[in-house]
Amino acid sequence: MELYNYFRSSASYRVRIGLALKGLAYDYKPVHLPKNEQTGESYMAVSASRLVPLLKDGDTVLTQSLAILEYLDETHPEPPLLPADPVARARVRAIAMDIACEIHPLNNLRVLRYLVGPMKLSEDDKNRWYRHWVETGLEVVERQLAARPGTYCHGDTPTLADVCLVPQIFNAQRFDCRLDHVPHVMRVFEACMKLDAFEQTRPERCPDAA
Repeated sequence: MELYNYFRSSASYRVRIGLALKGLAYDYKPVHLPKNEQTGESYMAVSASRLVPLLKDGDTVLTQSLAILEYLDETHPEPPLLPADPVARARVRAIAMDIACEIHPLNNLRVLRYLVGPMKLSEDDKNRWYRHWVETGLEVVERQLAARPGTYCHGDTPTLADVCLVPQIFNAQRFDCRLDHVPHVMRVFEACMKLDAFEQTRPERCPDAA
């Protein structure tokens, strides 16, 4: 397998965690987003969306982190990222989507560039935008976790929800977001970071982080 990703991309970090949890080897293919390598001819030939992550598994080319992670779960089912019970599985997916569909899209690089480019927002205003959507979005996750406490987002083993949560916290910390209002979120984050799959794939450990 080959994983095209950028070390600071939270969506890429999700897939790195998923691969590590399942013990799957892959070739790391860096795509430097701030340098616009995603719009270069070589990457455009691989990716129709010009986004990361992108996973190549033989002749199969997959995009979108949640789709990639569910593909990995179906093709390499142990350890599972989704519970067997339908209700539990729906809850895990809901928490994952609270992050990947509600928080992340408002704060990805394309949005931030548009805010300071065509919209002419200042850096301070851009950062206020970022912090607002992260802090209020994490409040939703906090309520989800408070309603059913566990070691991780759902129970005592990491799931797709944790794979989405940890990269979002890394981004929140990088932009100095307030996090003291989400104690359950931070408790789960700290539990995840005790596991090698989360720790060894963190952004600063990636080969393109230098």
